[in-house]
Amino acid sequence: QVQLVESGGGLVQAGASLRLSCTASGRTFSNYVMGWFRQAPGKEREFVARIGWRGGSTYYSDSVKGRFSISRDNAKNTVYLQMNSLKPEDAAVYYCAADILSTSHFWDPDEYEYWGQGTQVTVSS
Repeated sequence: QVQLVESGGGLVQAGASLRLSCTASGRTFSNYVMGWFRQAPGKEREFVARIGWRGGSTYYSDSVKGRFSISRDNAKNTVYLQMNSLKPEDAAVYYCAADILSTSHFWDPDEYEYWGQGTQVTVSS
């Protein structure tokens, strides 16, 4: 079992920055790929970013590329999502997720086995 706990969400103005954190427990953190997803009201959960076991192999959705950055600290069992130049359309509940099997379809939420409870990000215009 893997337990994931997100933190760092909040209410910010457009153009501001936030850093989300996700701390894992229960299994060896460095053994799995980590992803960030988000879900806005009335919309499906969408892929945001993904990072490989050792911090390489990062991928981003087109909507956040160049503004968001995913990183991880395996010594702290934590993955981060640095979000810069936030826009109102970035508002959503953000979830971190763990992919034990390191599947190729990293953008598909169904490929992730474990999920956190989510943290709310609100961006005012």
